[in-house]
Amino acid sequence: MKHHVASFIALFLIASSHLRAAETTLHRADLVVIGGTPGGIACAVRAAREGLSVVLVNWHAHLGGIMSSGLGVWDTQWEGGRAPIYNEMRAAFFAFYRAKYGEDSPQYRDALPGAFGHTNGRYEPRVAEKIFNNLVAREKKITVLKGFIPVAVEREGALVKSVTVRECGAGLQPAAPDGQVANLPHTIRVLRGKVFADCTYEGDLAALAKVPYHVARESRDEFGEPHAGIVFMKPVSKPPDAEAAQLAALHEKLNLRKFPGWQIRLPESTGAADDAVQACNYRTMLTTNPANRVPVSQPANYDPYFLKTLEVFSGVKSIPNDKFGWNRPQLVGRQTAYVEADWTERQRIMDEHWETTLGLLYFLQHDPTVPEKVRAAWLEYGLAKDEFTDNGHRPYEIYVREARRIRGRAIYTQHDAMLAHGLGRAPVHTDSIAVTEWYMDSHSCTLARVPGSMEEGKAMLHQETFPGQIPYRCLLPQGVDNLLVPVCLSATHVAWGTVRLEPVFMQTGESAAFAAALALKHKTTPAALDPDLLVRSLCKAGSMVSFFNDKDALTPALQYFGTKGFFTDYDARLNEPLSEDVRAIWQRGFAQLKQGALHPIKLALAVHAAEAKNSSHTSQRRGDYLLQLWKELNNQP
Repeated sequence: MKHHVASFIALFLIASSHLRAAETTLHRADLVVIGGTPGGIACAVRAAREGLSVVLVNWHAHLGGIMSSGLGVWDTQWEGGRAPIYNEMRAAFFAFYRAKYGEDSPQYRDALPGAFGHTNGRYEPRVAEKIFNNLVAREKKITVLKGFIPVAVEREGALVKSVTVRECGAGLQPAAPDGQVANLPHTIRVLRGKVFADCTYEGDLAALAKVPYHVARESRDEFGEPHAGIVFMKPVSKPPDAEAAQLAALHEKLNLRKFPGWQIRLPESTGAADDAVQACNYRTMLTTNPANRVPVSQPANYDPYFLKTLEVFSGVKSIPNDKFGWNRPQLVGRQTAYVEADWTERQRIMDEHWETTLGLLYFLQHDPTVPEKVRAAWLEYGLAKDEFTDNGHRPYEIYVREARRIRGRAIYTQHDAMLAHGLGRAPVHTDSIAVTEWYMDSHSCTLARVPGSMEEGKAMLHQETFPGQIPYRCLLPQGVDNLLVPVCLSATHVAWGTVRLEPVFMQTGESAAFAAALALKHKTTPAALDPDLLVRSLCKAGSMVSFFNDKDALTPALQYFGTKGFFTDYDARLNEPLSEDVRAIWQRGFAQLKQGALHPIKLALAVHAAEAKNSSHTSQRRGDYLLQLWKELNNQP
């Protein structure tokens, strides 16, 4: 009853304070998705394809999140298949550049990922938005609301009943009436659903639903994470010790794009908890093409003394069609206030970042303290005229690298992205619904430095990070049973560095949609859904829930048993003969699985011991035996 009263009071205050009379409009759907990010789009599209009615809400008029706002790269170390909608999107990007410019064009070559160990494919923001729009438009069961933000949640105990959204006010981009907008003359919408998904970068719906969440950095002691809390890192070019060299050698065997170098934690790293999250910035789209270049003028609040203190580089990356993505500047210190701020304050923070971006570009082009050759080089750049054309060539979103992180029914920690003790792979989770593979990576959290260090909080754990499994429980907030949070999911600050990539969010978003559909089919909530049913469904759909080096890594049987502890490393070796000792351990594990008594880590350690015995081989291949078990599990002939 308390939630009902609070919700109606909030709705009354919103309506009465609005500048014009606002009649409320009610929408009903099986699934309400807040956030038109890539993860939100994957969630909405998959749910629609599974037969659910969906309302998809975005705070401005352009779908696609940071991918439509200048990211320009896929940000993945794994160039293979990951999940159905992610795979479909990648193929659409490649097909667009091939069809428009030809097989031998530089645009198509730029869009394609290189061989393992080389660069990601690249794309233009306007192309990303076009492809996302097309993907959503094909699904007739999706209703899109653009230019709306969530302002209230109605809860009955552990269930969310509705979300109230309002049209963005002054200072925020309004809704744009086009074919994908539910163009009704109302500014307040009440969205009633059976299941809800928070796919925002900020975790706004989760916060309104009053689920527990975390913003601050955890201490080193809280989860025993070596790089947690206040940390000062120093880059080095060689392995600092034998253990680091051994990890690098193991990492080299993975079919992942490689990043060189190591970092060491300096003694001044206290590991104490801290309020700061990692820095954000615009992913500005520049060009050197005179026909497409918009010069920048000196901004109103231009301050060259401040601008010369900012980090300039770390990325002017080539994008198709003579464009370049600029991954700076960062206003370290402003990012933390953004997280819990209202949208008026968030807009002010975003404006400050954009003014600084333009100011730094102007400074590099004109300030006499900048060497003449450097000025001449930067004068070649301007804003891309054909990007963000209705927004002054400014990206629609700032890159929010970290905001709220819910406290779920499991917490993904640094240990989940490192080798498990005694194994050649990260810890195994029986309810894995997605994989991580990007290195644990945090941008600066504060401006503090000690001799030899980077800015405090900045860390890139290239060699220590290994592909991990994200448990379904990380998407389930404590205390609410029909809310899924596939973007601001349950993870610590350190582990967040390997989670916070759009390929991961697209996979967790699609997995959340599968969970919603299965929950409704079985007349239960996502929290009460049998996680093994979900994992099996994901494996059958071709989703990677266990990372393997093997080319045929997406076979359902391999993916499924990879979540149960049947493998001790990242090499499945499906075509190799099955040893007698490994078959015995697999048989025992399969029996425990059916009895509900399986302990995956213990099984993986037993497999490791059996493989070390080098016993005689059976007449079966490893892959054939797994397929036999998979068919038995699914009652297939």
